[in-house]
Amino acid sequence: MKVETVTPATFEQVLPLVAAYQRFYQATPDEARNRAHFSQFLADHRRGIQFIAWDEADVALGFATLYVALGSVTPGEYCLMNDLYTIPAARGRGVGRALILHCLAYAQTRGFSGIEWQTALDNTTAQRLYDSLPTERSGWYTYTLEASKL
Repeated sequence: MKVETVTPATFEQVLPLVAAYQRFYQATPDEARNRAHFSQFLADHRRGIQFIAWDEADVALGFATLYVALGSVTPGEYCLMNDLYTIPAARGRGVGRALILHCLAYAQTRGFSGIEWQTALDNTTAQRLYDSLPTERSGWYTYTLEASKL
């Protein structure tokens, strides 16, 4: 398995993974919107970067997206791993771990102390992976307020 930065040459292979990730979280993929949003990370990595994992036959197994975010409690930039997805057939084979460790190495080479991420409370499969790493689980709740509901 290899993990590499998504490039214009591999962008078409990551888009179906993004759509599958969105469906996993019960969102409806919008191909045009996905293409516009994620293409921003192809040449300019100041706001974020995507990585893709491949098997030996160059089949895409999963992806991760790191966003550069700003913090106030500890002022400055930090890395948020906003997306991590592995195709169902590759789960349990180390793909997610490889993507996380690749993201961490990328963050460290840019001077960040580490990476942060969230997962759904019922995503116990992912939590088993996360808990197997030397991670620290936070006690924060995430709230979402949609303008359409006001």
